[in-house]
Amino acid sequence: MRTVRKIGRWFLGIVIVAIAAFAGGLYLSPPELLRVASGYSAKIVCSNVFIAGREADQVLKLDVQAPGHWLLRYIDASVDRDAKTVTASLLGVFGRSFAVARDGFGCTLVPDGRLDAVATVPTLDPAPAASDALWPEGKAVQPSQDPSLARILNDPTLIGPQMRAVVVVKNGRIVAERYGDGFAAETPLLGWSMTKSVNAAIVGTLVKTGKLSLDQKHLLGAWKRDGRSDISLADLMAMSSGLAFNEDYGAVSDVTRMLYLEPDMAGFAADKPLVNEIGKVFSYSSGTASIISRIWQNAAGTEALSWPKKTLFDPIGMTSAVLEPDERGTFAGSSYLYATARDWARFGLFILRKGVWNRQEILPTGFVDWMHEEAPASNGRYGKGEVWLKGPGDGTPAGQDPDAGFGLPDDTFWFQGHDGQSVAVIPSKDLVVVRMGLTPAVLHYRPQGLVAAVMKALE
Repeated sequence: MRTVRKIGRWFLGIVIVAIAAFAGGLYLSPPELLRVASGYSAKIVCSNVFIAGREADQVLKLDVQAPGHWLLRYIDASVDRDAKTVTASLLGVFGRSFAVARDGFGCTLVPDGRLDAVATVPTLDPAPAASDALWPEGKAVQPSQDPSLARILNDPTLIGPQMRAVVVVKNGRIVAERYGDGFAAETPLLGWSMTKSVNAAIVGTLVKTGKLSLDQKHLLGAWKRDGRSDISLADLMAMSSGLAFNEDYGAVSDVTRMLYLEPDMAGFAADKPLVNEIGKVFSYSSGTASIISRIWQNAAGTEALSWPKKTLFDPIGMTSAVLEPDERGTFAGSSYLYATARDWARFGLFILRKGVWNRQEILPTGFVDWMHEEAPASNGRYGKGEVWLKGPGDGTPAGQDPDAGFGLPDDTFWFQGHDGQSVAVIPSKDLVVVRMGLTPAVLHYRPQGLVAAVMKALE
């Protein structure tokens, strides 16, 4: 009996040592997938607490854990409101990631944990007071109570699951809007990859000043000794740079590594090799957008961090907009712009009006037309300036047109973002339709039905 007990204690001791060793290894060298999960959690919670004013527990539950990878269900997040930091980790211990909030710049993920080494940001001037011309055609915005529009915005099949905001702008006026539970006209919402279209407009402001040109090459010093020096700014914006980049969000890929493991997002993307002939292959890449941010910030020089606010957001009254930088101080032009649904609609209207706002030309003549010209390598899917020529294709069989059967005009183009963010712009109808939500692609929701129904109701 004593021998059995000794063996049992010996076995239990081995198990305890093994568990301790595993836990120690997990603590000292957490797997990259765990660090991606905790980094994502810290960043999302931080931005929604300090920009959108939401409760951390709600954000962790609804935005992080409910729709995401199974590992996210075991991530905890703690908020220090005095220090303006968020810490996230597995079970409160393993794979810690940190994010820090700064006034006017939202939250920055700090993958290396060096909070004291995060790039300094300037103090931004307060947003100007709302002018009499909130919209081009008048002072106030009072959405209509048109019963046909109300029925559309109350139809769950049209607005889609987990809708957070819908705003409809017709002839320069908001004519309808609807918000999901817990959200309102004042709630800033993450546009994800719709940020790329705003990033393109920022490039346009620098083209207008002569600080950049679309055919410019020799863009980065690191590229000067190889074939990457022949990549033009236009190639990058059309997603045909030829650079390697894996845009798979399912695991540890180039895009998740860039967003959640790399302190220098643009540097990581710029280090990728050429794998295709420049200008000949369409390859959608958030890394490309990060490189573009670095390029236009280099061109803007000492004004780089205040440039978006000074040259774009303030002039069009997009006062809720917050574009977030990475640890090195480069804006995440691929993914991280927060704005209210009304301000996303404002940006859509600005682009519909060809970069002119209240008779002030903010983008160069012809730039917006160029943005939604077909990118030659995209097979009709993408514009030259980071806009989509086809609506979201979630659930569309391979090779089929995602817009088929909806009756949308040929001049329709889109800003699109992860988890169901979209802005449809239809110049021929003077119409902008914003739809924001938390709607994973697996649900196969497409906003084309909403846009088509709204368009017909307004005819």
